[in-house]
Amino acid sequence: MSDHDTVIEAQSRFDDAELRDDRAVLNELLHPEFQSIGPKGFVLDKEQWIGRHEFFRYHELDVDEIDARVFRDAAIVRSVQRNHADSSGHDVRIATRVSQTWVRDDGAWRLAGIQFSPFADG
Repeated sequence: MSDHDTVIEAQSRFDDAELRDDRAVLNELLHPEFQSIGPKGFVLDKEQWIGRHEFFRYHELDVDEIDARVFRDAAIVRSVQRNHADSSGHDVRIATRVSQTWVRDDGAWRLAGIQFSPFADG
């Protein structure tokens, strides 16, 4: 399997783990130095990202327009994500462009960073 296909598979596993609240898979896939930048600018590290599942749950998570670019031991995966979730009892529906940075770490692809950019209203 090519690096491109392996990264796409890892990204798909990540999305599935997010949807199913599979913290073991998230722990495996996230690099120890992982950081996310949320759609409102907040930053979460690996522990915080996984821990947010205590109060955040996806009902739907649709990912399309996937574009992956591999650069030796790094890859950037861009996509469009539409989701329906519950955050601390509040209904959340958002469409964002997502940029993921994957790195090869000890022979496996790990997610090192993710950034969400919401679509402008109108």
